[in-house]
Amino acid sequence: MPVFDELLLIVMLTSLLLGALLSYVLHKKPRLSIFVGFTFANLACLAGLVLGPAILLSKHSLDVILPWSVFGTSLQFSLNPLAAFFITVISVLSLSVSVFSYGYASAYIGKQNVGVLGLFYNLFIFSMLALISSSNTFMFLFFWEVMSLVSYFLVVFEHQDYEVRRAGFIYIVMTHIGTAFIAIAFFLLYKETGSYDFAQYSSIAHNLSPTLKSVIFILVTLGFGTKAGIVPLHIWLPKAHPAAPSNVSALMSGVMLKTAIYGFIRIAMDVLGVGSVWWGVLILIIGAVSAVLGVMYALMEHDIKRLLAYHSVENIGIILLGIGAALVFKSYGYNNLALIGLTAGLFHVLNHAVFKGLLFLGAGAVHYATHTRNIEEMGGLLKRMPWTGFFFLIGSLAISGIPPFNGFASEWLTFQALLALGSAKLGATMNIIGPALGAALALTGALAAACFVKAFGIMFLAIPRSVNAEKAKEVPRTMLVGMGLLALLCLIFGVMPFIVINLLSPVTYSLIGIETIPLLGGYSWLNVPPIVGQGVAVIKPNSISPPMVLAALVLSVLLISLFIKKFAKFSMVRIDETWNCGTDLTSEMEYSATSFSNPIRIMFRAIFQPTRETKKEFVLKPYFTSRIKSQGAIKPFFEDHLYRPLLKFFLKFADKVTALQSGSIHLYLGYIFATLVALLIFAR
Repeated sequence: MPVFDELLLIVMLTSLLLGALLSYVLHKKPRLSIFVGFTFANLACLAGLVLGPAILLSKHSLDVILPWSVFGTSLQFSLNPLAAFFITVISVLSLSVSVFSYGYASAYIGKQNVGVLGLFYNLFIFSMLALISSSNTFMFLFFWEVMSLVSYFLVVFEHQDYEVRRAGFIYIVMTHIGTAFIAIAFFLLYKETGSYDFAQYSSIAHNLSPTLKSVIFILVTLGFGTKAGIVPLHIWLPKAHPAAPSNVSALMSGVMLKTAIYGFIRIAMDVLGVGSVWWGVLILIIGAVSAVLGVMYALMEHDIKRLLAYHSVENIGIILLGIGAALVFKSYGYNNLALIGLTAGLFHVLNHAVFKGLLFLGAGAVHYATHTRNIEEMGGLLKRMPWTGFFFLIGSLAISGIPPFNGFASEWLTFQALLALGSAKLGATMNIIGPALGAALALTGALAAACFVKAFGIMFLAIPRSVNAEKAKEVPRTMLVGMGLLALLCLIFGVMPFIVINLLSPVTYSLIGIETIPLLGGYSWLNVPPIVGQGVAVIKPNSISPPMVLAALVLSVLLISLFIKKFAKFSMVRIDETWNCGTDLTSEMEYSATSFSNPIRIMFRAIFQPTRETKKEFVLKPYFTSRIKSQGAIKPFFEDHLYRPLLKFFLKFADKVTALQSGSIHLYLGYIFATLVALLIFAR
């Protein structure tokens, strides 16, 4: 079995390298380049889909030592249960996106070099899989940097556009700021252990001082939080995601952000072990703020990909709520309750990859057909693109946490973890924080539902608002198959969540010493949080999962509706034009995205700080008005109050630093000598 797993790992990684190379070599034959590049990507993903679950179900690890060494450390790939789960997540989404890309990438033929797209696309997936498989910090940082650089080139793929280049610049700057924090944390661990290996770090974590552990925790929170897009380190995310091709956006949002979650869990829970209570509280606060502000800013967006990008901020916040609750329970020794939070967070990692990937692919399909990302220029697409509309609707229901789809299952577990904070014996402060965070999560779910009512309604219903929308046609079959696979998984993971919970069992056991067996069979979905005794949670499983009951009810309603439509006489309807007082309907009469979101903008105006500019045109001023044009906007709070002041400070500091460049070779040699002495002191 280990030999077979090792073979799968080799096939997975080498297929992506071959796909990258051959796609670029064949760039002068674009259709062949597309076929070869994405076929090798699909082969790699299929290998990953076998490898990840195989390791999880067999409950063993895989170690592959390469015949090279760097800085005295061996280069080794190591797949423990946590890494195997994330390999599975990456493979699930990448497979669907690669199938989708057969048709989607054809739109770039004659406009861009599709061989370059295939090259960087395969290298992007390769870097994420290799990063997750790394056994030491040297390899981790190397593949982290490869992932950052390759994703940058994908973001600026359509580099002719200035906004695309600007988005790429902001992305590369922010991601390297995060990398700096991660590197410092790794250097501190190396200084204490003299090793680069994660396994070595875990074995000596109990010897680290509490102060040093807290410093490392803060560093990895900032470093991985920048890549994950937590507030206020999220500003690159709504700029980079819309700039990249939609298939790349799906991977960036669906799985690239999760590599940061993997890194955070690996260091915070596996390496550092049990920490202070405030670690978990900090992550809970960051998660709640990111979730609420992410969905609120998404509601204000009319660019569908920027809207989805802000929802990535929201869902990273939801993931962190589960992980934060697990950290709090773990610090108190309530590992059975930590199981709920950790399972919720990891379950939502997979669910978000599935439904956010589906939504980005749906947005890509709409852009493919209409050549616009502005939902105000769409409308009436459901009649023209029925399958795309259907799949986008499923993704919208899933991300809104509506049963029986997968978003509901993991969010409900998150609710259970947060409410357990309020009922467990953790003190008055935590008993207040838990329900308050539960209320924040409830607000997030309500606003997410409102946002996707807006998005789906304005995009797919009513009548077209532009010529491009009116001429839109359904996308190629490969694009529909890619979306259909993810839509099916949204339903399967919602109706049968025990599939994922079972796969997570070796992961939770490796991190907190408890398997997910108490959660199987429909963990108290309809009951109050678990009863807490002397540090032990008693979790009563149910024999029937309510999501399965809900799915059965939905199926029954559909079957009854079909029966009535076919056999009942009163089901006959007459289709006629909508009555409009004798005048023709026009797109100007439709409800717009701006008017839909305006009540939310007014309700939360203290956060959005909206501005409005109104212009009037008159037939006879000031009595007869012929036209009123109103334009509203919200202020970029974090850019105005955080990043622009920081930018001004660093520019002034840079002006003063230029004085060090005197042109004297002796002074430069002095700088080198001082740096060498400092490094020697640090190394000693």
